[in-house]
Amino acid sequence: MNLDFTPEELAFRDEVRAFIEQNYPHQLRERESRDQMTREDFLAWHKILGKKGWAAPAWPVEYGGTGWTATQRYIWSEENARAETVPPLPFGVQMVGPVIYTFGSPEQKARFLPRILSGDDWWCQGYSEPGAGSDLANVRTKAERKGDKYIINGMKTWTTLAHYADWGFFLCRTDPDARKPQEGISFILVNMKSPGITVRPIIMLDGGHEVNEVYLDNVEVPVENLVGQENQGWTYAKFLLAHERSGIAGVARSKRGVEKIKALARTELADNGRPLIQDEDFTRKVAQLEIDLTALEFTELRTLAREQAGRGPGPESSILKIKGTEIQQRLTELTLEAAGHYGAPYFRGFPEDGGNEFPIGPDYAHQSAPAYFNMRKTSIYGGSNEIQRNIIAKMVLGL
Repeated sequence: MNLDFTPEELAFRDEVRAFIEQNYPHQLRERESRDQMTREDFLAWHKILGKKGWAAPAWPVEYGGTGWTATQRYIWSEENARAETVPPLPFGVQMVGPVIYTFGSPEQKARFLPRILSGDDWWCQGYSEPGAGSDLANVRTKAERKGDKYIINGMKTWTTLAHYADWGFFLCRTDPDARKPQEGISFILVNMKSPGITVRPIIMLDGGHEVNEVYLDNVEVPVENLVGQENQGWTYAKFLLAHERSGIAGVARSKRGVEKIKALARTELADNGRPLIQDEDFTRKVAQLEIDLTALEFTELRTLAREQAGRGPGPESSILKIKGTEIQQRLTELTLEAAGHYGAPYFRGFPEDGGNEFPIGPDYAHQSAPAYFNMRKTSIYGGSNEIQRNIIAKMVLGL
C-alpha cells in the first residue's frame, strides 16, 4: 500500500488544516473534560462542519457525503486528531444515519438525514437493557401495534447523553412469539420528547453524568417511524454495529495520544530522578503500543479502501474494535502511570470539607484517573470484545 501523498492530496491536507485553524471554536479548546461541555459545546463544531458540507465524509454523495477518497478521509481523521477537535457525535452521523439511508423510506430520508448533517437533531441509542447488553437478542422492551401507532413499554440503560437527545433509535420486541429471539425485533425511531419517556442519570465513579437509564411507559410512536420491515430490526442493528465498531477504533487520535505520552515522559521523572522516557520498562511499553497501533492503522486503511470500492464494513470492523479499544485503554493506563501519585482522584470540595478546591500537580494529571476508569467501557460497548472474537472466529477463521 502506497502511503505517499500526491500533490493533490497534500493540497487537500493544507486546505483541511487551514479550515480547522480558522473555524474551530476557541472555547472548546479551553474545556478540560467532557463533563464541562454543554449541549451547545458538543454541537458547535458539528454545526460548522454541516454548513461546510463536511459533517459526514463516509456518507454517499447523494445523501450529503463529501465524495472524498479513502486517502482524503484518512487525512481528515489525521488533521482532526492533530488539532484535538471534538468530533461530531457518532449516534447520528456514524450510526443511525447509515441505517436510514440504506433501509429507511424516502420520507424518513428526507425528514431525518438533513437534520443529522446540520446537527439540528441530537440522537441517542436505545439498545442495551438490564439483562440484555452484549446479548441484544434478549431485549424485552415491547412495541405493540395499535392501529397506526406502536405503544412502547420497557427500559433501556447506559444510554449515552440521552439527557440531551431529541431522537432515539430503539430496538423493540414486536413479535414475542418469534421462532428465534432475533426474528422478533424491530428498529424504531422515537421522539425523546414524547409523553411517557423518563431519562434518569447514572452518575459514574468520577462523578460525571454521561450515561442514563431511559424508561418508556406507554409511549406512542407513529408506525411510519418503523425503519424497514417489522421484525427485521436485528439485521439493521448488525449493520449499524459494524459501522460503529469501525469508528470506535480511533487510530488517528490514539496516534496523537502516543505523542502526548512521549512528551509527558520527557518531563516526568522516574524514581531514580531521571526522565521517565529513559526508563527501560516504560519505553518498552510505549514501543509495543506504537507497533500495535501501526498494524491497526494498516487494517483501518484497508477498511477505508474496501468502503471506497463500494463494499461496507466486514469482519475487519471487529478487528478494528478489539485492537482499537485495547490500545485506547493502554494509552490511559500509561498516562496514569506517568502522572504517578498526582493522578489519584481528588475530592472536589473546599479544604474545610476534607477536599481540594483545585487539583494538585500538573494540569494533565487530574484527568488521568477519570480517563483511565472511563475507558474501561470501550471494550464493552459496540459489542464486547469477547463477542467480536466470536465473530472473527466464525467469519474469518471459519470455526
